[in-house]
Amino acid sequence: MFLVLNKKTIILIILSLILVIFITFACKQYISAAKTTNWGLGFTEKGKAPTGNASSEELKKYNAYFLGNTNEKKLYLTFDAGYEAGYMPKILETLKKHNVKATFFVVGTLIKSNPELIKQIDNDGHIIGNHSMHHPNMSKMSTMEDFKNEIEPVEALYKEVTGKDMQKYYRPPQGIYNETNLEMANELGYKTIFWSLAYVDWYQDNQPSHEEALNKIMSRIHNGAIILLHSTSKTNSEILDTLLTKLENEGYTFSTLEELCNN
Repeated sequence: MFLVLNKKTIILIILSLILVIFITFACKQYISAAKTTNWGLGFTEKGKAPTGNASSEELKKYNAYFLGNTNEKKLYLTFDAGYEAGYMPKILETLKKHNVKATFFVVGTLIKSNPELIKQIDNDGHIIGNHSMHHPNMSKMSTMEDFKNEIEPVEALYKEVTGKDMQKYYRPPQGIYNETNLEMANELGYKTIFWSLAYVDWYQDNQPSHEEALNKIMSRIHNGAIILLHSTSKTNSEILDTLLTKLENEGYTFSTLEELCNN
């Protein structure tokens, strides 16, 4: 027995199939965009740039970066600053000694609790970037309103303290992000800055030795590296002078995120 379908029924079936395919595709795209990722790196060869969770080309769509020009011996020094542990004065003194300009990604609560420190960082000519107001998992910010609630208060505090508009460089807390976050940051005019070199330096009660820290960094250094250090690390404050001297002796120079993003 054969079922005979009229033309109208056939058209309805085709349209239904098209709708199902479209919905399936849209759902897959949404899930992909919402997928949470922890920024990670893979080092394959000493002296060579690592691979990241996403390529430079993929990130560039969102005005996001993790690496500079690998044909130039330029480095970009960045610090994550969630609070002041007493080591910032020494770090700033060392940067001034070497005439190195860095970027400090600060949490809003640090601006609120230590405005004089923020003024000093700014007066020394360093960039102050946005590391969110409370250092949450930003991938959980599913709406632009939620995202803004972690970004805009930092801008307001910075302007209140310095009288200036904050330069729009953003680093996701803990490197946790998704594509939706990158789109939101880009829509707000921010450039998202990941990193291509970091090491475990953030445990206050388990700081690495000077030798261990220097070996970790120097063994992974590469052209165009965006270096992430934590300003809360006692070891970092103590090795910074030696580290900068070693890098300078190897022919590296330090540049700013402004140059990185503009080029």
